[in-house]
This record gives sequence, C-alpha cells and structure tokens, in this order.
Amino acid sequence: MLMMRLQRVGRRNDPSYRIVVTDKRTGVKSDKHVDRLGSYNPKLNHIQLDAEKAKEWLSKGVKPSDTMHNILVSQKVIEGKKINVLPRKSPIVDEEAIKKAEEEAAQKAEAEKATEESSSAPEAEEVAAESTEEKAEEAPEVEAEAVEKTEDVEVAIVADEDDPIDHSEIATEYPEAIKKEKSEKAQAQADAEAD
Repeated sequence: MLMMRLQRVGRRNDPSYRIVVTDKRTGVKSDKHVDRLGSYNPKLNHIQLDAEKAKEWLSKGVKPSDTMHNILVSQKVIEGKKINVLPRKSPIVDEEAIKKAEEEAAQKAEAEKATEESSSAPEAEEVAAESTEEKAEEAPEVEAEAVEKTEDVEVAIVADEDDPIDHSEIATEYPEAIKKEKSEKAQAQADAEAD
C-alpha cells in the first residue's frame, strides 16, 4: 500500500523534509520512494508542494500520514479538519476556546471600567443596589441558610503548640488565608473524630 509521508533529509538540529509517495513497508530513511511531491522546512515554515500531483496520488488511493494530512489541509489541497498528531497525554490546543476566553476577559475588563465610572454617579449606585437585590432574590434558600450559619460562628485565633511561628501578623494581612487554614484544620479534626 502506498503512503504519502515526510522523509527527513536535514542535518542535525536543522530539520527539513521531502514530501514523498512511498510504500508503507519501506523504511523512512531509505531512498526508495515512488514519487517526490515537494519539500517542507519547519524552521522557515516553508512548504513547497506540487498540488496537482498530490491530488492525483490521493485519487489513486494513496493515504497521507497524519502530519501530511495537516499540511494538505493547510495548503488547501484537500478539505477537512486537521488531525491531532500530538501524543494522547499532551493537551490539545483549542484556539477557539482561547479566543473565547480572551473575549470574556476583555468584556470583564470593560465591565469593571464601566462600574468604576458609574460608581461616582449616585444613579449608578441605585442601579447597582437593585441588581444585587435581584441576585439575592434569585439565590437559593439553601445558600442563604448556610451564610446565616457561618455568620453566627465566632472563630478565635489559637496558637498551635507545634507551630512556633507567630501568625498574628499574617491574620491581619490575609484573613482569607487564615479562614481557609482554619476550615482545613476543622475538617481534619472532624474526619479524625468520625474515624
């Protein structure tokens, strides 16, 4: 069976490839190819391909390798999606998701600018208050009960005998970190009591 694939011909640390049609069973480095269709230099991102010959061989049933398929798609010799040639453990780079995330970040930045500008106006404060009230009404009652329970609990900072470091400065600077640390300790104690 014939296959369209790349044959490396470059020097060490300077890869360049021939685009060849060869038998699937022959070695990659053997110079026993049926037809030469062009060349590919990944460092310069230069692709030289005889599109007519490539279409002719594809019509005869030659199967391209995954990388060759991607090159043919990028050169618009064939239509279709590119194939992921990375190993399965490597992440697939989704350009659409990246663009979408950038757009969301831009919209968020614009919204923050708008809120900063509108916070100086008293009318904007009323609108913001109304929107927070609407959000509070939409929130489930279960979350409201959980918030009330956490407000009733008072937490006292107790020095740990095993920890010689004074955490009083950290507590004033980073209250969220201290709350998280205390909740983890409480969870560990509850797990220990449950066992």
